[in-house]
Amino acid sequence: MRVPIGDTGRMRPVIGISCYGERAAWGAWDVDAVVLHRAYVEALESSGAAVVVIPPVWDEEGVEAVVSRLDGVVIAGGADVDPTHYDHEPHETTDRPRLDRDRTEIRLYRSARDHGLPVLGICRGLQIMAVASGGHLVQDLPSAGYGLLHREKPGTFTEHGARFAEGSLVSRILGTTDTRVNSSHHQAVADGGSLTVTGWAEDGTIETLEDPDAAWVLGVQWHPEMSDDRRLFEALVAAAARPVEV
Repeated sequence: MRVPIGDTGRMRPVIGISCYGERAAWGAWDVDAVVLHRAYVEALESSGAAVVVIPPVWDEEGVEAVVSRLDGVVIAGGADVDPTHYDHEPHETTDRPRLDRDRTEIRLYRSARDHGLPVLGICRGLQIMAVASGGHLVQDLPSAGYGLLHREKPGTFTEHGARFAEGSLVSRILGTTDTRVNSSHHQAVADGGSLTVTGWAEDGTIETLEDPDAAWVLGVQWHPEMSDDRRLFEALVAAAARPVEV
C-alpha cells in the first residue's frame, strides 16, 4: 500500500518495522510501552519510505492484517531470542524472554515471505530470520571462545571486518565483497536453517543471511541504522517500490 508524496505524483512504499515491548519512562509516566530507536525510522524515511511501527502483540491474525497492507518489512535489533524457539536450554547470559515480541516477529517474517515482500533483518532481526527458518544460535560468543570482537559491553558498538560471497545480494548492494561493519551483540547465528549464508565476520561468525528463493530477503548482523551509510535501506525501499512477486 503506497502513499503519495505531496503533489509530486510519486509514491512512497510503506515499510513496517518491528519494535520493542519494554518498561519505559517519560514525562509523568513509567509504564509498559512499545518503543524503538528513532535511528531506524530516520534511516527509512531518508531513504524514501513511509514508516509503520509494528508492536509486539499476541494476536497473530493482527500481524497478518498489517503485513497485507505493507510493501516491505524491517525486523529490528533488540534482546535475545528465547532459545526455546530452537529447542535449546537458555545460557546464563541470555536475556529474559520477550515472548510476545518473538511470536510477533517470527510471524511477521513468515507472513512477509508468504506475501513476497522484501525483508531486511538487523542484528536480532537476522537471528529471528534464522530461527524462523529452522536454524539456531550461539547464545554467548565470549564463552564460546569468540572474545569481545562483536561487543565489549552492552550499549556500545565495535567495528570489525566482514566479507561477502561474490554475487550475493549484499555484495551487489554494497559494491564490494569486503568491508567494515559496526556490531553490538553477544549472540550469533550458528545455523541459518533454509537460508543461505552470504557473509562472515573476520572471526568466521555469520554476518549475513539471504533467502535463495526470494527476490529481496536479507539479514545483517550489524547496525546500518547507526551509520550514515543508507545503501541497505535505499535498496530495500527500491525493492518495495517494485511489483510484488509471490
